[in-house]
Amino acid sequence: MIEINRVVYNYFISNNFKSRNEMNYALTELKEQQPILRNYHSKMLQMVSTKVAAAWTALEELKKRGRESGKGKLGLLKEGECHSFTYNQSGFKLEQCFDGKSLLRLSMIGHIEVRIHRKLPIHLKQVTILRQAGKWFAIITCAILRNVKSSIRYQNPVGIDVGIANYAYDSNGNHTDNPLFLTKELKPLRRAQRKVSRRVKGSKNHHKAVSWLQRLHARIANKRRNFLHNLSTEYIRKFDLIFVEKLRLQGMNKNHCLARHIMDSSWGMFKQMLQYKANRLVEVDPYNTSVKCSKCGNLVPKTLAIRLHECDRCGSVLNRDHNAALNILQKGMLLSMQLGEVKPVETLSRVVEAGTSPHRLRVGS
Repeated sequence: MIEINRVVYNYFISNNFKSRNEMNYALTELKEQQPILRNYHSKMLQMVSTKVAAAWTALEELKKRGRESGKGKLGLLKEGECHSFTYNQSGFKLEQCFDGKSLLRLSMIGHIEVRIHRKLPIHLKQVTILRQAGKWFAIITCAILRNVKSSIRYQNPVGIDVGIANYAYDSNGNHTDNPLFLTKELKPLRRAQRKVSRRVKGSKNHHKAVSWLQRLHARIANKRRNFLHNLSTEYIRKFDLIFVEKLRLQGMNKNHCLARHIMDSSWGMFKQMLQYKANRLVEVDPYNTSVKCSKCGNLVPKTLAIRLHECDRCGSVLNRDHNAALNILQKGMLLSMQLGEVKPVETLSRVVEAGTSPHRLRVGS
């Protein structure tokens, strides 16, 4: 399946097809030339055209923004570079057996036993089969009822400041150390990368070395994702309204001294988890949150090396991250009172309601 997806993808790219309809017409003609394609589900092949069209759209959007976009065209996929295929709308079914096992039926493939760690979803819309680090996953997209809340509860608001030394420091004084999973695994990663570079490309030893490197990266990603899920769930259970800074992560990653730690922290993923879990999440302007005194409003300039906030006007002394979290809370509450209720305001904040992000269920076989 994956290899056929790669062949069809390269066919669309090499013929410079950009419109989805144009690619679907070309796919019909390709089936006449290559009868073997009739052995594969039609929706699965049509999703390749959707993927290519989306890639062209994203490329054009990058050009409009003045961003670098390679040579201005999509590249062909080499053998082993395609890792997934998708069934959309039809051709799949999730079943529960009497012995407790769960089976995923895919048209033209058959039944596959899968491990599901939660209640079986209903109203399935799409299934993507993904191969990652030698393991197979089924990413299931389903329609769910959206819980629209008519009012916001203000009983337990909190401001959260994210950082490198302390991953999260909230306005109540609670803080969580940053585990920095990538930094802890740098030594085995470098060793595995050296093995990959020393092996002959295409050889079995090269494939083994690449597989081991992939497993290391997958292990790091799984640890990080588990940590972020636990932390975000802890906050949404304790607090009704969460305020965070609207950080420009792409600009921050240009700091070569801190880029690795910033990317290792995955602040964007943490915010995304809060977005679809929390009652309300509000992003506020980060301007002067680390400099301004949360008690008297005096500006106290400090470098990143200074971890203590000491105000020469009111004598307030506290951790700089705690001070920033209090400023974030104050900005968020001030904005809420000005608007009467929290509403999306592009220049000041962005409010994301619970359930707006697509919920995906990943199960492994």
